[in-house]
Amino acid sequence: MQLEKGYIYHIYNQGNNHRKIFFKRENYLFFLKKVKTYFLPYCDIIAWALMPNHFHFMVLVKETELLVADNIQGFTPSEALNKKPTRLRTFNDSIGIMLRSYTRAINKQEGFSGSLFRAETKAECVNCPNGITPSFITKNGITELNINNPDKEYPQVLFNYIHQNPVKAKYVAEANDWEFSSAQDYANIRKGKLINKETAKEYVLW
Repeated sequence: MQLEKGYIYHIYNQGNNHRKIFFKRENYLFFLKKVKTYFLPYCDIIAWALMPNHFHFMVLVKETELLVADNIQGFTPSEALNKKPTRLRTFNDSIGIMLRSYTRAINKQEGFSGSLFRAETKAECVNCPNGITPSFITKNGITELNINNPDKEYPQVLFNYIHQNPVKAKYVAEANDWEFSSAQDYANIRKGKLINKETAKEYVLW
């Protein structure tokens, strides 16, 4: 993935061989905690949806790399806080670390081995000035965005598409019924802290 600061990206991946990546409610919640840790230092999340075998995030990239401390495992919480950042970690690296960590947990839970996710996480810019070429289509039961009309507002279309994903997959009748997306936050059903509504106001309507 090549990410640039100041642009909106659709970040998504799916289970290897289309298999499930979430097996129970606790898995979704565990994954979201990791997203908070590994995404939020680098971006504002505008929309998200977790599906049984894939995920979608609409993010505004704020930083592509940050200074982080060396491995803090084995230190007390106070010692860990006092460790000074010593090396750069890219947003790409952070996403990879998150997915590998989640994979280890699921492999242990389910008795699996090997890769849980497809090898490449995709990131497609929807407002880059060098041309917008979304290539999302329906493949293997997963509907991906495909717009042929250049007059469409891509951020708004992507925002709506992500929230409608569970409806199109026939998991729920209404987007707000799906617990594992930001639709409930925008409907004020839940006060989730993962999304940044102030950033969202600059790009989308809800």
